[in-house]
Amino acid sequence: MNLHLCRTGLAITIFTSAWFGCVDDADDTDDTSSDEAALVTHPDDDTAGSQILLHEGADPVGYELAVTQTPGMDVSGYQGTVNWSAAHANGARFAYIKATESTTYRNPSFSSQYTGSYNAGVIRGAYHFATPNTSSGATQANYFVSHGGGWSADGKTLPPAVDLEYNPYGSSCYGKSHASMVAWIRDFVNTVKARTGRDAVIYTSTSWWTLCTGNNASFGNNPLWVARYSSSAGTLPASWGYYTIWQNADHGVFPGDHDYFNGSADRVRAFAL
Repeated sequence: MNLHLCRTGLAITIFTSAWFGCVDDADDTDDTSSDEAALVTHPDDDTAGSQILLHEGADPVGYELAVTQTPGMDVSGYQGTVNWSAAHANGARFAYIKATESTTYRNPSFSSQYTGSYNAGVIRGAYHFATPNTSSGATQANYFVSHGGGWSADGKTLPPAVDLEYNPYGSSCYGKSHASMVAWIRDFVNTVKARTGRDAVIYTSTSWWTLCTGNNASFGNNPLWVARYSSSAGTLPASWGYYTIWQNADHGVFPGDHDYFNGSADRVRAFAL
């Protein structure tokens, strides 16, 4: 999550610190393209929160957790080989691993990361970095489920997750109106439910959700994985009264990003069933 490149239309700005960023308004036109490979040019850099940190920054304040929270992590191809035994020894009890992006990218380290976490006793799941302007929600959901995003009731596999955040290749909302974005997300999560039997976890930030869906309130059946790099998860998007997972930092004692599950370790295990 060290990207400092922000593209808005044809303008490109390079930032020297992730504390700065660019946020644009929701778009009114859909710029979906069939040439996905030409649009998705640096998928190894597109990780859960890479664009949220760039656009929203971080608040370096200590954490005071009012209820039991279980520490975890999320990784991608950016981390490559992960020492899962060390992560578990340091307290990681769950992890999300990037599997796919659009329909043209598969994390080359996914298999070793997914197997390694399982063998180390870390309950893990897969996530998909969504690019809603490149193909339909159903198309991307099918690609994801077929390439790592499946689910099994083994008590060690978290529900599939979709990463919805600022577009790393252009306008923040991928050229979509609120209604079009909501329809795309609905298409994705409905397809995941049909394929796996589980409601997809939605990863997002309150700011992005408000900007790009109009703060839609109709996705409460999908567990929330909220991103906010501060001392609390803050105000949540309108669809949710509580979060299931909170991504609270882009670094910590584990490789990749740091997360908290909203509950004790036995609740993490229950979430995997």
